[in-house]
Amino acid sequence: MKKLLVIGLVLTGLLGAFAAQAEDGYDMWLRYQPLEDTTVAKDYRKQLQTLVATGDSILIDSAAEELQRGVQGLLGKPLKSSDKLARRGSVVIGTPETSELIAGLEWGERLARQGPEGFVLETTRIGRRHVTVIASEGERGVLYGAFHLLRLMQTQQAIDDLAIASAPKVEHRVVNHWDNLNRLVERGYAGLSLWEWGKLPEYNENPRYKDYARINASLGINGTAINNVNADPRILTDQFLEKVAALNEVFRAYGIKTYLSINYDSPRAFGDLETSDPLDPEVQQWWKDRVAKVYEHVPDLGGFLVKADSEGQPGPQGYGRNHAEGANILAEALEPYGGVVFWRAFVYSPEQGDRFREAYDEFMPLDGKFKDNVILQIKNGPIDFQPREPFSPLFGSLEDTNIMMELQVTQEYFGFSNHLAYQGPLFEEVLDADTHAKGEGSTVGKILGGEVFEYEQTGMAGVINPGTDRNWTGHPFVQSSWYAFGRLAWDYELSSEAIAEEWMRMTFTNDRRFLDPIGEVMAMSREAGVNYRSPLGLTHLYAQGHHYGPAPWYDEAERMDWTAWYYHRADEEGIGFDRTESGSNAVEQYQKPVRERFANLEQIDEDYLLWFHHVGWEHEMNSGRTLWEELALKYHKGVEQVRQMQAEWEDVKGLIDEERYVHVKALLEVQLRDAIRWRDSCLAYFQSLNGLPLPEGVPEPEHSLEHYKRLEHTFYIPDPWHPKSDDRTLDY
Repeated sequence: MKKLLVIGLVLTGLLGAFAAQAEDGYDMWLRYQPLEDTTVAKDYRKQLQTLVATGDSILIDSAAEELQRGVQGLLGKPLKSSDKLARRGSVVIGTPETSELIAGLEWGERLARQGPEGFVLETTRIGRRHVTVIASEGERGVLYGAFHLLRLMQTQQAIDDLAIASAPKVEHRVVNHWDNLNRLVERGYAGLSLWEWGKLPEYNENPRYKDYARINASLGINGTAINNVNADPRILTDQFLEKVAALNEVFRAYGIKTYLSINYDSPRAFGDLETSDPLDPEVQQWWKDRVAKVYEHVPDLGGFLVKADSEGQPGPQGYGRNHAEGANILAEALEPYGGVVFWRAFVYSPEQGDRFREAYDEFMPLDGKFKDNVILQIKNGPIDFQPREPFSPLFGSLEDTNIMMELQVTQEYFGFSNHLAYQGPLFEEVLDADTHAKGEGSTVGKILGGEVFEYEQTGMAGVINPGTDRNWTGHPFVQSSWYAFGRLAWDYELSSEAIAEEWMRMTFTNDRRFLDPIGEVMAMSREAGVNYRSPLGLTHLYAQGHHYGPAPWYDEAERMDWTAWYYHRADEEGIGFDRTESGSNAVEQYQKPVRERFANLEQIDEDYLLWFHHVGWEHEMNSGRTLWEELALKYHKGVEQVRQMQAEWEDVKGLIDEERYVHVKALLEVQLRDAIRWRDSCLAYFQSLNGLPLPEGVPEPEHSLEHYKRLEHTFYIPDPWHPKSDDRTLDY
């Protein structure tokens, strides 16, 4: 362990020297820059002088190394390492099994209440000596406690009288990557895939692998699905499993389990069988044999993530079987190894009259038919990561099937890596939504926490899609959504506002002259994105394929092919998708109080109005304005909010490093350009239908509708984000 700590200190020094030259966002929220408040730093130095970390544990070694790195960076002075208590200022970390000192505290019951991933962080006495203790029933908890202590220090909180007990509220806290094996990333806007498949397994020393693991572990994330859900069958070959094992070795040191996205048609794709029918005994045996091979390479693999019978991906329905039959054969093969199946509930087909209904209609009849190690991974809303969606009706309906929620950090519908759009408020909105599954207060968060139904396992998944850009995410503020996902996966009762301030303090500065105005920018950024794209419950107005720019127009022949018209249904009379009894009746999928609120024009929150109702252009809104006036003003407000964000950013010049300041400033110019184009394109199109004048204060579109239509395919030149699944361009 001491050798590891010495190596860690050397690396810290080198990294610190580099960080002093430039702030490029690489360190995310783990910057550990010297504290400016000398009083706070002086208090910390008194309390944190000697690190006592005993036992032989790779996770506790990681915790010790992180504490050394953080204290060195923040205080400019390393912790001494010792097997014994110093006279003052000792930090004792470990479990009762790895540390005699912690065992002597007799905290067994306290630690058991927090579980193996929770921790107790407390200032106390051992004998006559004042100490700071990070203790857990499990080694992961020690690591998470170490990161929490450093979080308190980075945000300049008092640590002299600590009495913190913290535990995650959901079991599986997993990030998802949509990385292809040729290193292109589907819906990735920050460079190539992190995984250098061509250099693995021989070379797994890329420092980004370890730093990636540190970044996730700092949030309590305990799993990563490393490849695209549109899966290439080759991920299960021996050749790629050796590469996966090399990555897993790095992740293991930070308590992160590796998961693989698999192609359901693998038995046929491998050429071993002529069918992938889940009820065929030969197929079942094939999966058992292949899973055994997988665990030979990666003994602690977490399991599989599966996208089946969705967007052209193969699945059990191709053989006349249902999702439960398909998932259960994988679960049975994984069960002896402790593996789980994350089975995505994102399904839709052209035959369905309303895509909103599909997941509920397919999965509700199967409630209770899945094995205990199957977890349905359900997107936060019923369609597809839109700027605002009602919560999926599967939350609060599936009582006997394990579930987890899937959120999106990568900004597929929020301007890619060009726009500032903190997603914390979106995540908080769905977690706080009341399903009324067992009366008032049955929020989505509580359902995920197992407080409403007696689930065996629950979780949260975040599609993060970082890449080889130096700052991982392209736009510096996309980091904030990654951070928010991790913190809310740990504790869904945290507020997005508090998380934003925490992130800003760690990522930029503790200066209130920065925190207050940029906190306002972050708070409004998601709503601004909704306003200039799809206010009042509009959805999917995007150009097909890349989802960047607006395309609310349609071709008559394509009306039922899920073009924009399919979702907004705008005509001369009005706009919106009727999902009440007079339409698709998707509202029936919700519990009665929610159903009645969504179905009633007088009760529905106007933010969801056009999700559930086709409303006349002259419909009177709560403000007294007509729907058309309200819609136009919302679009214009979104543009003005971006202008306000720009002004606030201008005012913080000099309070943070120049490199990141200039980067964000330039991207806000791009965002304003795009917001104006969204507003003008949509208003020009809708006005061409209703012929109504724009309300006072909303400028006329600068160009004609035909101009904006021509712009659709030239405004954004996409990267090749969606290569063919059978790509063989790289020979591994």
